[in-house]
Amino acid sequence: MKRSAIAIGCATALTAISACGEPTVRITKRSDPAVSSGALKVVDTLTCPETVGALTRKGSATADGTVCTYGGPRGAEVVLHLVPLAGTEATVALERFETRLHNLMPEAAARIARRPAAPPAREAPPEAPAVPGESADVRLPGLTVHAEGDAAEVRLPGTSISARDDRSRVAVAGVEVHSGGDGQSVRIGGTSGAVEVQSREDVSEVRVNAGADAIRITYILSDSQPSGAGWRAVGYHARGPNGGPMVVATVQTRDRQSDAVFDDAEQLVAANVGE
Repeated sequence: MKRSAIAIGCATALTAISACGEPTVRITKRSDPAVSSGALKVVDTLTCPETVGALTRKGSATADGTVCTYGGPRGAEVVLHLVPLAGTEATVALERFETRLHNLMPEAAARIARRPAAPPAREAPPEAPAVPGESADVRLPGLTVHAEGDAAEVRLPGTSISARDDRSRVAVAGVEVHSGGDGQSVRIGGTSGAVEVQSREDVSEVRVNAGADAIRITYILSDSQPSGAGWRAVGYHARGPNGGPMVVATVQTRDRQSDAVFDDAEQLVAANVGE
């Protein structure tokens, strides 16, 4: 299946971060919601199958049909919510879910909050002080290289690389990769959505907003070290028509290889509102 620029860019982002160490989040997609052709449905009660993949429903949905809970491998938990918006922005309504998830992994949330400093996308690197005998300029058709002291800048068609001491910026076809100090960040933007990946001190945070005509938002926080309660990854998938209601599946897992649980949670959301 042909993937969109967002899906390809996300893979590029994770590859870039993995160059600085083993990534703690891996995203695999069977299809890209940003290019899904089906309109998302308006639902007034949740559909909660008994099993989905490795997930098994715990009891029945709540009496009003707005919440149902699933258990998974090694104590993983997925909770499906039906959330009316009533004029509230989806991102604002999702803040309470994100706060709750951060409370499950407070150490990871605190570490990732100290994001690496990144200059604006088109900001030129500061001039390097002149160092006698340590400068070079190369100008060829389609290639410009300037190096002076500990700073360097390389420009190719569609690509620019800037580096100074322990900080660098790489921009490739709309994908921005920033590295500085003890953290890395990747931002990918386009007409079909946006992806942001942050990595710091063995913690990774992924945000995907792949919807313009509908709500399609994914969030994942992952740590190579378990929290006090043993959680290694938490997050949510949220889908729904603009204006709501939206279906949100929150995920918490103790397994570092958590792709399957997140995929099953996404299937639950899709079974309710579509892809």
